[in-house]
Amino acid sequence: MEQTVVVNRKGAERWRRGHPWIYRSDVASGAAEAGVVRVEDGRGAPLGMAFYSPPSLISVRMLTGDVRPIDLDFWRERLGAALAYRRTLAPDANAYRLVHGEADGIPSLIVDRYGDQLSVQLLSAGLETCRDEVVRVLVELLEPRGILARNDVAVRRYERLPQDVEVLHGEVPDRLEVREGRVRYLVDLAEGQKTGAFLDQRENRMLAARLSRGRALDCFAYHGSFALHLALGADEVIAVDSSAPALERARANAEMNGYAHVRTREANAFDFLRAAEAAGDLYDLVVVDPPAFAKDKRSVDAALRGYKELNLRAMRILAPGGHLLTFSCSHHVSEERFDAMLRDAAADAGRPLRRLGVLQQAPDHPILMQVPETLYLKGALIQAP
Repeated sequence: MEQTVVVNRKGAERWRRGHPWIYRSDVASGAAEAGVVRVEDGRGAPLGMAFYSPPSLISVRMLTGDVRPIDLDFWRERLGAALAYRRTLAPDANAYRLVHGEADGIPSLIVDRYGDQLSVQLLSAGLETCRDEVVRVLVELLEPRGILARNDVAVRRYERLPQDVEVLHGEVPDRLEVREGRVRYLVDLAEGQKTGAFLDQRENRMLAARLSRGRALDCFAYHGSFALHLALGADEVIAVDSSAPALERARANAEMNGYAHVRTREANAFDFLRAAEAAGDLYDLVVVDPPAFAKDKRSVDAALRGYKELNLRAMRILAPGGHLLTFSCSHHVSEERFDAMLRDAAADAGRPLRRLGVLQQAPDHPILMQVPETLYLKGALIQAP
């Protein structure tokens, strides 16, 4: 029997303006269990169909503006549209995002392709009830050799769902090789960050390759994804990270590509940049791509202080004509505050600096204008004259 959720005027208006989230506080009466529900306003007028997660702060995630059934035909249509959009992008890679949640009209679903494998995340209790249908249609449309669920993410805890890693279809290897432009690297789908790798930086890494020359520095290198691209144009690349296991993987990736001029440094990036400035070291290209510093709204001010320190030091070690690619993936740090931080850092750097461009996530991670939360990766391209 179809369940119905009634939302108040505030929740209904949010959806009418194009945002699919309706918060628990705006649910006037809810269904008993998680699943797909019919949503109505307080007058009984239908608003559409949605995923419903009773324990979640975001209780309702809208799917449609009508009351059509959420069946296999729906999944074929919605997933098919997401795949059709990716075909228009024609990324020069065999690892990229196929479904980006809300931005593809399927809230809380992530699907990434790694060669002939798929890595997925089902991030809400409502979506979890449709798992079998999602897998069936992905297999039908894409014929992958394997599908891995990377559901070991904290957000599932708030949905009262288990955090685990599970093979949903076929066979999934421990590691596989993927290609990104002229670079190859190894991915561990079960243990790697996110669904296996940071696919959202692909276009920015290729930009870095085009700009790279002379001496290049990759801060927070992780497995060396930026460093590998920098090596295409630079004479020397230094990859800095505080994790020895991450750098071990970076060295393996460099060796696989034949890059003997990529060197790793196990160090805190803050300390490395301070020491580089004190020593008078200069670099022709610097990448600053730290993990999210702001885990919640309360930590934004502290995060901005950290970002400013990193960027100030990086600006000061740019050689004349050198470039800085700098990023924040902190959801709670807005574009406006990130820009203001960069202006403050530039003012304190004591040298003229050009801002050449705004950098964001790759287009296979689309940004829906009505849903500002779909924009999470902020960045800038800066040059020292």
